[in-house]
Amino acid sequence: MFKLNTKIALRNLWKNKGFSLINIGGLAIGLASCLMLLLYVNYEWSYDKQYKDVDNIYLGKLNLKFNGNVATTGALPYKLAGAALQEIPGIKDASRISMEQGNKLFSNGENKFKLKAQYVDVSFLKILSYSFIYGNATTALSDPGSIVLTNSAAKKLFGNINPMGLSLKWDNLKNVKVTGVIEDLPKNQSLQFEALQPWSFFEQLNPEVKTAGWGSIDCLTLFTLKDNVSLTTVNAALKNFIVAKEPELKSYIYEPFLFPIAKTHLYNEFQNGKIIGGKIDEVKLFLFLAIIVLLIATINYMNLSTARSEKRAREVGVRKALGSTRKSIMGQFIIESLLISFFAMLFAFALLELSLPYFNNLLDINIEINYSSYLFWLTLLSLVLITGFLAGSYPAFYLSSFIPVKVLKGFKSSAASFSIRKVLVVVQFSLSICMIISAIFIYNQIQFLNDKPLGFDENNMVQLDLEGELKNPSKLELFKTQLIKDGAIVSASEFASPFTNNGSITGDISWPGKAITDKSILDYRSIGFDFSKTIGAKIIAGRDLSPKFTADTSTSILLNEAAVKLMSLKNPVGTIITWGDNPPLTVVGVIKDYFSVGLGKLVTPCIYYYNIKTSGVLLLKLNPNQPLNLSLNKVKNISQQINPAYPAEIKFISEGMAEKLKSERLLSVLSNLFGGFAIFISCLGLLGLALYMAEQRSKEISIRKVLGANMSDILVLLNKNFLKLVLISNVIAIPLAYILVNKWLQKYDFKIAINYWPFVLALLASVFIAVLTVSLQTFKVAKANAVDALKYE
Repeated sequence: MFKLNTKIALRNLWKNKGFSLINIGGLAIGLASCLMLLLYVNYEWSYDKQYKDVDNIYLGKLNLKFNGNVATTGALPYKLAGAALQEIPGIKDASRISMEQGNKLFSNGENKFKLKAQYVDVSFLKILSYSFIYGNATTALSDPGSIVLTNSAAKKLFGNINPMGLSLKWDNLKNVKVTGVIEDLPKNQSLQFEALQPWSFFEQLNPEVKTAGWGSIDCLTLFTLKDNVSLTTVNAALKNFIVAKEPELKSYIYEPFLFPIAKTHLYNEFQNGKIIGGKIDEVKLFLFLAIIVLLIATINYMNLSTARSEKRAREVGVRKALGSTRKSIMGQFIIESLLISFFAMLFAFALLELSLPYFNNLLDINIEINYSSYLFWLTLLSLVLITGFLAGSYPAFYLSSFIPVKVLKGFKSSAASFSIRKVLVVVQFSLSICMIISAIFIYNQIQFLNDKPLGFDENNMVQLDLEGELKNPSKLELFKTQLIKDGAIVSASEFASPFTNNGSITGDISWPGKAITDKSILDYRSIGFDFSKTIGAKIIAGRDLSPKFTADTSTSILLNEAAVKLMSLKNPVGTIITWGDNPPLTVVGVIKDYFSVGLGKLVTPCIYYYNIKTSGVLLLKLNPNQPLNLSLNKVKNISQQINPAYPAEIKFISEGMAEKLKSERLLSVLSNLFGGFAIFISCLGLLGLALYMAEQRSKEISIRKVLGANMSDILVLLNKNFLKLVLISNVIAIPLAYILVNKWLQKYDFKIAINYWPFVLALLASVFIAVLTVSLQTFKVAKANAVDALKYE
């Protein structure tokens, strides 16, 4: 029976090639979209899950009191790792990880490359199970002068030879020896580096680290717990661990806790010390989107199948009259549906393979299909079966229910079956309209953030690492002077760290009128002279730091507007502020708030002070009156003359700012792309209903034409029912979209207003698309010769 049903199903598909092509095409697009989204969801879900003992590996977090609220950071005291390992029985191992920003220069003769290097404890390689090509985890970082490279970094520096035991020049200052080479890190891993160096080497460079207090939170910390140890128990022991060592920190809370490393990528947003979501919300959204697109494609198949009910009715009647049971007829339709699903999957898989490279390039990720994974093939098989059974279930039940005597006399569809088709179309279009509205709001929010004044001028602004000779104040001054003299730049100023990165924080600061209970935490940045001129920010009170004033190198500071507001200073210029053990500091200027760390969040209070020794980058404002390439070449040439050992690596600030909206742009691209697919598939569903209407009403239309009805009257008659369905879909979709958009916008401090025009635009677009789709079929019916439909009556 199975063989016979399969043969009949194949003959039906071949006989109705146009219908089969539409059905397979719709399902193929739906399946390809679903597979692509599932691959992306799996990619994000698999972040940091490649370690062997992943269930016992944790990253340390710290809760701090911040402006009356609790802020959560990944930075911990240097001392915590060793002390917790000794005093808390459940902790098996711990390793510190440096938080230094920027790359270091590594040289092998003429091969010079900047690599992202991390300083870690020896136990780091025991905690995270990296695959070694050369060397081993036990001894690779045992010596302060050792270094472990990734395979790509080793090939850059040494070519294809075995680099074990060979030396590299670190920062043109010290020799380090290669003691290990590991496989390249996957992109879906939070901790990214190209080289690992021992923590003991870091302490040689920064001797003050050994004596740093418990309030110095400047490193990440990895922990592993012993088997069968409760995380709750360890976190309870850690809660007051720091304040017990240094009681004066109690007022700032200072509560460390462990967080599973496998969750750090997906659950990265905290509020008042509690996890509230993060990337996981985006992953859930894309998973939901995958299901919706597939559901729309499945509904489309149902509508197209039942649209052919009149043609299949007599076939069912004849088969039943010859003795076929309803079960066997249902089996035939289910097999037919499974065959269409199988062929659709073949086309979907081809589409997936063709589009995956473009998808990876678009999102800057590295999704690969693992053909050796049983889970991948199980997913494909499951999608074929689920789609086939789901799509074929309604047509099978509906078509197999026909009574032979009635259908052989003349088929007439029941009102109930037609109502179900209408419901399916409404569901399809409701989901699609909701996606259209959401995509419009996402795009508008991104444009709003793009167009929002930054408070500084990112155009022609670049940054250069301060390294080598540029750490020498006299050489640095010569470098800046020469750049201005040659017309390469118009201004330059030092800055603490990469301009778009987060800075350091402090709570050990007081100002006039500060309440005893106020434990606010502020950001602080070191800057050079001409800072506001270089970044194009406005000084709204007082002045910028200047070499004309001797005190500006030691006791003068700037505040931003947010800091002035926090301190409630009516006349901030001239205010005396105390900061730790430093001499009293005088506010000489207030700089307008600017957005460099985040575009959708409020600016945090910040203090700016002069100290080029602690600055990590040089900000340059390129000359706008000459070609960009000419300015950049001059910067590189002068850098080569003054600092020949370090290749100039110039980074545009605009690129760093664009990175801030990467997540939103990803959401916009995917919602537009797959929303478009959903609309296209929904149009096929409408086409299916239009085909059904054409079959049912062909004789009625012919009689109307014979009686004098014109073309426009017939088109209105045929289209008005579809317009009703589309309007009902909008009534359902608009409130749903409003709720979803409103919830999504809540995460932004700066956001667009939810106005009416995107809803109106979606309404008009859906009506236009529906009318156009249906009219393609109804025009054909309305134009047909009436004699052809009535000659058999």
